[in-house]
Amino acid sequence: MQNAPLTEDDKDPLNLRVLRILVTVLTVVMIVGLIAVVITFVTRFPGGDGVSLPDQVTLPEGVRASAVTMGEGWYAVVTDDDRILIFDRDSGELRQSVEISR
Repeated sequence: MQNAPLTEDDKDPLNLRVLRILVTVLTVVMIVGLIAVVITFVTRFPGGDGVSLPDQVTLPEGVRASAVTMGEGWYAVVTDDDRILIFDRDSGELRQSVEISR
């Protein structure tokens, strides 16, 4: 049994053909975008060697830490009494204390 030739009634309308093309293009763009995101993650985080953290941080009596951040050779602790305590990363000694004004 052979396929019958397409007649004018069997063809898809133009707007349906355009819609199919747009969906196909969108699918391809999304796949390429996902591949680009994966490649970016792989190249930006290659070793995962991490940052060396101190075993413990000694804070002044009655002070609790709210946040911690690190830089080259130092780390800072934001306390609940509105101070920033900056410590030396190697020795753990307090380098500087900054009062936060409200």
